[in-house]
Amino acid sequence: MDFGLRHEIRSALDRRAVVAVAVLMGVFVGGCGIQPRGPVSEPTPALAGVHPCDPAALGAPAPSAGPDGLFRGPGGVTFSCAMLTVPLDHAGLRAPPQQPGQLSLPVAMADSVTAPRGVLVWLVGGPGAPGVGLTAVIARQFDPEVLRNYRLVLFSARGTGPGALRCPQLQQALDDLAAPGPPPSAVHACAQSLGAHRRFYTTADTVADLEILRQALGVATLTLAGTSYGTFVAERYAITHPDRVSRLVLDSVVPHDSFDPLEITAFNRTGQVLQMVCTQIRCPTDPAHDLAQVISVRHNGPQLFDVLSGLTHGAPRLTGALDALHNAAQGNYAALDAIIAAETQRRAASAEIFSQGLFATTVCEDFRWPWGTAETPVPDRADATTTAVAALSDAVLFPYDRATAVGNKVAVTCEQWPPTPVVPFASDAPLPPVPTLLLAGDHDLITPLAWTQHEASLAPHARLVVIPGSGHITQNIGNGPAGRTTVTAFLTGP
Repeated sequence: MDFGLRHEIRSALDRRAVVAVAVLMGVFVGGCGIQPRGPVSEPTPALAGVHPCDPAALGAPAPSAGPDGLFRGPGGVTFSCAMLTVPLDHAGLRAPPQQPGQLSLPVAMADSVTAPRGVLVWLVGGPGAPGVGLTAVIARQFDPEVLRNYRLVLFSARGTGPGALRCPQLQQALDDLAAPGPPPSAVHACAQSLGAHRRFYTTADTVADLEILRQALGVATLTLAGTSYGTFVAERYAITHPDRVSRLVLDSVVPHDSFDPLEITAFNRTGQVLQMVCTQIRCPTDPAHDLAQVISVRHNGPQLFDVLSGLTHGAPRLTGALDALHNAAQGNYAALDAIIAAETQRRAASAEIFSQGLFATTVCEDFRWPWGTAETPVPDRADATTTAVAALSDAVLFPYDRATAVGNKVAVTCEQWPPTPVVPFASDAPLPPVPTLLLAGDHDLITPLAWTQHEASLAPHARLVVIPGSGHITQNIGNGPAGRTTVTAFLTGP
């Protein structure tokens, strides 16, 4: 699975603007976080407090608002905001008794209620990123024709945004590229602070929330557009509710069957992508061998894996890394250390912007690991990872090494995650036979091309489009128009 997805929230927005949006979102929802609020009966799907959205809540800077103070997307579409009430514990997901409590999820929806092709739900990446605060960015990526045909809807998943799961020690450890991995104390502190409720923040819960949102919107089917981890949610919703999906757009895909949890396919792909960039700029070096040389001396494979992957979010920024790697291979680390420091600063964010607590609880409980699932006793996990990696050849791992695979920060986190009950899922099921567009950037190291190709093999009506030169999330403005043009044609075609 894609454990580099924590980069997703750092998309087209400037980081300072994102921080400001999060603060303003906290004011907008009036303190309604995503927290349990006591025993309730099964809720009736409804959207409460519908009102015109504050542009700041959508991630739109004040100057972009019209004379009436509203944000307008392409074609002049405006948005209303509301809160969706969902149960903490969805009936039927787990064995009874059902735990009491409610959660309140922020929702933003275009005012084009009568759009001829129905509702298009955009699912953001993560897990850990809130959706509502990215509405303005996402809306501006669409051709006006799409927003005339579809009612665009985004929501902030449980455990994100104003109601983020907060784990300060883990937040700092996973954001710090200088750290080898989160210490067990940080993982334990996070799990302990969440307590038994940590089992209610899985993708299965988000899928159930999305189904309640569909009912509250009063539509029979949804068109789902997911990016990065959002593709994982879209895929699992489509498999769970195959008759309630009309089309799927999957951009920078995380396969639904927990394919490649240690991200090994991204290892070889790193060397290939570095060589592609080198060929484009006619560099005189072999960047893959330079990377291998640096790792052999500094033993910092996990750090460089995170850094280089992060440099392919949106428009790839790998050109400067080639010179830095070559200089480092010669013993001069100044330029490479500057890139590492800049990437560390870029990724740092509060839990409201990107919740590492939610990231950990979701991926540790959702995915199948070398040791099995989150139900496996902790003492058995690290040895299982070591054994699995030992069986791999040097060629499969190059230009990284075994220590890089074993030291994967997310794997290290999940090795220490306390045993937690897992919601069963038929991960071997194919996607339903609905029109499915899959997009991949050939320079993407966060969700490498092989992941999208693998998911395409599980989609009966798949169309796979590879965008040359694109990084992670092909529809990102920085990646040029090809991804967005392809999506427009798919969504507005017959």
